[in-house]
Amino acid sequence: MTSSSSTATARTSSEARAVARTQTLIKGENGIGTVRKTTLPGGLRVVTETLPSVRSATFGIWAHVGSRDETPALNGATHYLEHLLFKGTDKRSALDISSAIDAVGGEMNAFTAKEYTCYYARVLDTDLPLAIDVVCDMLTGSLIREDDVNVERGAILEEIAMTEDDPGDCVHDLFAHTMLGDTPLGRPVLGTVDTVNALTADRIRRFYKKHYDPTHLVVAAAGNVDHNKVVRQVRAAFEKAGALKQQAATPIAPRDGSRTIRTAGRVELLGRKTEQAHVVLGMPGLARTDERRWALGVLNTALGGGMSSRLFQEVREKRGLAYSVYSYTSGFADCGLFGVYAGCRPSQVHDVLKICRDELDQVAEHGLSDDEIGRAIGQLRGSTVLGLEDTGALMNRIGKSELCWGEQMSVDDMLTRIASVTPDDVREVAAEILGQRPSLSVIGPLKDKQASRLHEAVA
Repeated sequence: MTSSSSTATARTSSEARAVARTQTLIKGENGIGTVRKTTLPGGLRVVTETLPSVRSATFGIWAHVGSRDETPALNGATHYLEHLLFKGTDKRSALDISSAIDAVGGEMNAFTAKEYTCYYARVLDTDLPLAIDVVCDMLTGSLIREDDVNVERGAILEEIAMTEDDPGDCVHDLFAHTMLGDTPLGRPVLGTVDTVNALTADRIRRFYKKHYDPTHLVVAAAGNVDHNKVVRQVRAAFEKAGALKQQAATPIAPRDGSRTIRTAGRVELLGRKTEQAHVVLGMPGLARTDERRWALGVLNTALGGGMSSRLFQEVREKRGLAYSVYSYTSGFADCGLFGVYAGCRPSQVHDVLKICRDELDQVAEHGLSDDEIGRAIGQLRGSTVLGLEDTGALMNRIGKSELCWGEQMSVDDMLTRIASVTPDDVREVAAEILGQRPSLSVIGPLKDKQASRLHEAVA
């Protein structure tokens, strides 16, 4: 699970003898699945997972910054910056960046979350040096020009509009606000029209310099890769850009904290002229570092994670009240959310909410059957492995693990942890999580009388 061996390598630079520390975090069989990590002198971490049987590689850089690091006035800055890093450097124009990866049949993208940002490229293994050069150039040499900021502002406002046009997506942002209020975790990752319009190139540049220091970054590569070659290429790219200090620096530690979500029984309704009402009924969950997260994962799978789950069977299969109904968990460094989503006709919303609430109360009081738990464990184990069948997923796993947990867990260890969950573990976490008074978020065309009854679901 953690370091099994350690070596040290040295390289002489013109300024000083800079020492890089390399560790084998997971030792695979015959080199397959081996995860290694090198920490460069400037605090930049490089993590790789080797899979020689494939002909592709995914290269990514994870930044320890998300929307929760923004002040109210900077809401949306992290996502705005994600867009701007594709707009050009001294070495490449925006077209050069995209065409370089397109020309080799690769794919390139990025995503921003509440606690991290990731930029990545997936290419043939022989084109990995190109992907490393392009992505590192973007991260270290972005120009963030005034003209680019103004042009991209329009694209981001369109993205916000697109999200607001999808109430099935937008309701999850509303639920975060219902549970967490006007806090960094409760605000939308994209920002709002007002905050995006107010952001200037100068403010975004300052945000970039503060949060994209090498100590805040994790480089991850997975697939048919050679760890030492990746380290050399990444180091050369960062040093050439003047972005890697030669003196020792300590990488930023994973986030921690003890945030408590104190909201209960809150109801937020956003009136929209939609064909369906979109609802999320939920309560506080678990932080991502909580050891009970394995039991919560089994509970979530059994309750609303598939076609055989309780919610799917009760709401859709038996009554046909909704097409889409599921439960989900969101874990942050210091808190978490558990939610049940359903989309249904406005006239059916109270019936759907009553069934969902009854099922939550039933499981909180009596737990799940052993058969349900056994089926959920099997489903979760299978989906875990199937979800890691491509190099992009592997890169995401090792990069996020280093950034968010500061350690790596092998797939076998993950499967063992899931299999070791007992019925008592699930019943205990069900009683604690589902036994709380829920809150409710709704988007839809509900009339006054219907809206006034929403509080019944959280009473």
